[in-house]
Amino acid sequence: MAVDTNMFFHTSKQSTSINSKQQKNAFMPARLIWMIAGLTALALGFVGVVLPLLPTTPFLLVAAFAFARSSPRLEDWLVNHKHFGALIRNWQRDGSIGKRTKISAAVVMALTFLLSFLLEASNTVLIIQAVVLSCAATFVLTRPDRPKD
Repeated sequence: MAVDTNMFFHTSKQSTSINSKQQKNAFMPARLIWMIAGLTALALGFVGVVLPLLPTTPFLLVAAFAFARSSPRLEDWLVNHKHFGALIRNWQRDGSIGKRTKISAAVVMALTFLLSFLLEASNTVLIIQAVVLSCAATFVLTRPDRPKD
């Protein structure tokens, strides 16, 4: 069975309109997968706004990443969102996390561990949680505070 490589590579002898249409069709399944990933991450991010145990920002970053590969319109909407856009733009620009966001993240992580302790979670759970939350806090707190000039 022969594979039509013309679908992926454009030569000067080919019609541009046919080649563009073939390329769009060839990559449609990948765009759909990225779209589903982006919508799933976006939903989890929005749930994380009201559930303190579920982080918001990482899911929104994943959503922006996925939308960049599937839907420029949704990426633009998310990157320019009134509440979440600055977080995403700062991260995309230079990997920075604002001081307020860092403090909020650290407080939520500490409260999560405290809640587990007060609910008398097993020592194993507390140890795993302490290690994971310490690593996450270290990562967040060591990111730059503001954009580099």
